[in-house]
Formats: sequence, structure tokens, C-alpha cells
Amino acid sequence: MRSCLVGSAFAGAALAQGAAWAQCGGNGYSGATTCVSGYACKYVNDYYSQCQPGTAATTAATTTLATSTRATTTAPSATVTSSAGKLKWFGINQSVAEFGSNSYPGTWGKDFYFPSTEAIGTLISEGFNIFRVAFSMERLVPDKLTNAAADAYLRNLTATVNYITENGAQAILDPHNFGRYYGNIITDVDGFGAFWKTVATAFKSNANVIFDTNNEYHDMDQTLVLNLNQAAIDAIRGAGATTQYIFAEGNSYSGAWTWNTTNGNLAALTDPQGKLVYEMHQYLDSDGSGTSENCVSTEIGVQRVVGATEWLRENGKQGIIGEFAGGANAQCQTAIEGLIAHLEANSDVWQGALWWAGGPWWGDYIYSFEPPSGTAYKYYDSLLKAHAP
Repeated sequence: MRSCLVGSAFAGAALAQGAAWAQCGGNGYSGATTCVSGYACKYVNDYYSQCQPGTAATTAATTTLATSTRATTTAPSATVTSSAGKLKWFGINQSVAEFGSNSYPGTWGKDFYFPSTEAIGTLISEGFNIFRVAFSMERLVPDKLTNAAADAYLRNLTATVNYITENGAQAILDPHNFGRYYGNIITDVDGFGAFWKTVATAFKSNANVIFDTNNEYHDMDQTLVLNLNQAAIDAIRGAGATTQYIFAEGNSYSGAWTWNTTNGNLAALTDPQGKLVYEMHQYLDSDGSGTSENCVSTEIGVQRVVGATEWLRENGKQGIIGEFAGGANAQCQTAIEGLIAHLEANSDVWQGALWWAGGPWWGDYIYSFEPPSGTAYKYYDSLLKAHAP
């Protein structure tokens, strides 16, 4: 979850032709319906058609998908490429253990809490297979990055993680700190590595754990972000956690919509185990902060991630949308459907997506996905669980 005020590069008028891998059709879509040379507009589903490699003749045959109904289009099996398919991971963030950021260590039950295993169990039974568990670096490793873990907080975090993994899903460990420790930008690269050695040592025996380097670095030196990520990777592997995935986040709140112009140097990250995934976040409101129930347009979901899709493919990398959400209304629903369809159509580079957020203290929060009564859970559950692997 973030509060950035970055302007969208896609908010202007639609281009005359869609770029490579851009959206070019679908119910409610009003942008370009033809593609640049060498690409054809191909049907993926009712809400999304995409500029994929193909001939001009194919383009002409499929551009009507932007306004026509499915009954008049070519059968999907004739147009979906081999990259299309369900995502490997689809799940829900779990946010509450990081609450009370002005109170350290804070009081359990007053300043912070831990996710509800009952709610997580409901989501697992619906097919969701990955959960990102937010926690506070200051509570897990207090006072200094090089200190030992705090026993009580680690026990509670471990219990949550074990419940998820013992019930067949994967758990992402998410230090929800924005590249800060006690409010200050982390500049101690070695200390950051020591922190990750402590965390990885505690969870290295659980093959279904995933390590998320840090939530939403922002307003930081770009080389520092690169070095912190690499230090985390090296420390995790050095601690003996050699089978788990590592998710690396980027600067500018890890935004997908600015990734290819902000985080290009992160292509240099290396993982000796070859299990590195780039985690990006994307909200659909006007400033991309995830603070409004309004989405810019029905196409904004695709428009804000297409540049990241191109970056991943061009650099031979894998990505995941670690946070996304939209308000409980028809315009956002169409935008969310388009976003998911785009990820599935490009599942050669996109591994998954997670909604922000579930957790027992969200109340009537506009994006709450906490069963049984969260605002987004009631509105979006049927849609999202249909995309579960």
C-alpha cells in the first residue's frame, strides 16, 4: 500500500496504433484497435484483446473485437498465444502485524495484531494459493539491524506462516518498511544483509516461504536500492535458504507504471538459485496511491502495467503484482478484469498477483478482502477466485 503522487504517462488520449503487447480491444475499451507493424490485435477474452506478434492480415480480422460481442469473433483457441494461461500464484495480502508504526515495540492487541487463520482458511478453501504477510522490521529485529529476533513476535509470525504453508499455500514474508528502519532510510547495506540472514535462518527449512526484500522502497538513491536488494539475496542464500523464491521490489513505491523508467538498473540483480521474481504494485486511482474507490478508466489496469510487461520480456525476467486493488464499482471491476486478463495473457513473464488487503482490523476499508464482510470481499470474491490456479 502506498501514497505516491506520480502522474500517469497513460492518462492522455489513446494512440493511433497500439504498441507491442498493448491492449487493443475488449468490452468497454475505447482506445486504439490496430497495432504497430509486426503485431496483430488478438482476442484473449471478452474484456481484453492484445497486440501480439502477427501479420497485418490477422490484425484486420480481429480489430472488430473492440466493439463486437464474443458471438461474432474468432474462437479464442485460434487466437490465444502459448504465453496465455492461468497465473502460478493468485492470492491476498494479510496486513495487521505491521500496524502501529509509531509505537515500537507496541502492544499486541492494541497497536498491532496478527492475521486471522480462520479468514485465511476460508480463502485457501476458495483456491487462493499465496498470502503476503506484512510485518514490522522493528518488532522482529528491534533496535539494531544486526540484533537477534524478538522471540514473541517471531513465534506469532511463524505460527501465521506455518498455518498458510501447512494448508497448501505459499507465504510471502513482507517487511513492510518502505526501505526505512525506525523511520530512517536504510543505508547500512551490511546491516540489511544481517537482518535478512536472521530472517532467512528462521524460515530456511520451510520450502513454501517466499522472501520479499522490502515493501515499496521510495525516494531513495537508485544504486542504494540495487545494493540493498542484492545484499538481501546474498544473505538469504548464504543463510542456507536455497530453495525458496525471492521477490525483489523497486524504488518509486515499486510501481509497475514507472518501473521501466525508474528501476532499470535492477535488471542487474543476480540470484545463484535462479528463483528471483520482481515484485511490482499497481493501483488504479488517479495518483496510483490506492486511497480512492474511483478508477481512472475501464482500461487503466492494462495501461499501467504494459510498460512493465515489456521490461520483463526484454530483460528475460519474471514478475508478480504484489499489490493491486480497485473500488467496489463497475468501472473499477472492468479495469481489474482487464488487468488480470493482461497478466494471464502474458503469463510467460507474469507469475501472479495479490489483492491488497485482508486482515482483521480493516473494518469498512474500501479494499478490505477479509471474509466474510469486507467491502472488496463481498464485491470481488466471485471474480477473483475464478482466476485462482
